[in-house]
Amino acid sequence: MAERKINQGLKTGLELGPIVAFFVAYLWLKDESFTIGGTAYDGFIVVTAGFIPVFLAAMAVLWRLTGHLSKMQIMTAVLIIVFGGLSVWFNDPRFFKMKPTIIYLLFGGVLGLGLLRGESWLEYVMEGVMPLTHRGWMLLTRRLMIFFFALAVINELVWRTMSEEAWVYFKTFGLTAAIFLFFIFQGGLFKAHGTESKGEDEA
Repeated sequence: MAERKINQGLKTGLELGPIVAFFVAYLWLKDESFTIGGTAYDGFIVVTAGFIPVFLAAMAVLWRLTGHLSKMQIMTAVLIIVFGGLSVWFNDPRFFKMKPTIIYLLFGGVLGLGLLRGESWLEYVMEGVMPLTHRGWMLLTRRLMIFFFALAVINELVWRTMSEEAWVYFKTFGLTAAIFLFFIFQGGLFKAHGTESKGEDEA
């Protein structure tokens, strides 16, 4: 079924709203402690638990309005359920802080495995959102693999050497900005290997 178009502002709000809500809730509850079912949970864990249904509700609304969720959005939802759930189960903020490291290493490793097979699995996940030649997809995949590994290292350095609040700022804004800037700086690649402006590479 074809994706239905909705207001771009509403779409962006549904995608980024849960992240902003997580950040605001953390600032509000970070110094609180809650006893649920006889177990004590600090504010960070409670906010993490609340983020999961909020994110899933936003994705459900987005799917209802557009009739479509990308493979990347579905994958993100699965990872949030699994790792968010484990964070609450272990009741240890350190696991949640390690989650980006694990995810970025996983993404980088998967992309690297595809490259070893001479394939760009990124192209499959992004469903042709960016019209690139095969060579363009391979170059972008290689760069993104390196970028993911770098983010994993940076996340480890930040959460192990800085305060919890500093890490939350880093995760909410720093990682999001880094990914945005990464794709901004791929403009030359998109121009050189875009299939809308030129045919498939001869090489």
